[in-house]
Amino acid sequence: MQYLEDIKVGAKASFGRYDVTRDEVLDFARKYDPQAFHLDDEAAAKTHFGRISASGWHTCAMTMAMLVENLKKNRQAGLGSPGLDELRWLKPVYPGDTLRVESEIIDVRPSRSRPEMGSTRAKVTVFNQKDEPVMSLISIGLVATRPKE
Repeated sequence: MQYLEDIKVGAKASFGRYDVTRDEVLDFARKYDPQAFHLDDEAAAKTHFGRISASGWHTCAMTMAMLVENLKKNRQAGLGSPGLDELRWLKPVYPGDTLRVESEIIDVRPSRSRPEMGSTRAKVTVFNQKDEPVMSLISIGLVATRPKE
């Protein structure tokens, strides 16, 4: 198990693979972001997107799926998140794209009031199959400290 004490500033990771499908883009948009450029080919063609694109919020959800899968694989003692900072959608994500994640730990802090936990901050960048950054954010994670014996 990876505890707060095991996480070091400067640690980098590259992980994930998420194939963006048209059906998923449309389903997400119908439920959560029903704007024409996410749902209608003709309307999307008339925008700066040029074609149907995934909602930025859908890109966040796909990224979350990759982040959680990586946390499970690395058996991190994660306790959730109080939020994120500096979310930026840098390029549109389209059906047919394949996404991946790179992260770098930029801060690790034990909690002053709760010795059983602390927080991390990581710069997260999502790339498409052309290695173009499509989204960036600062992820804040809560992580358990190593149990006292």
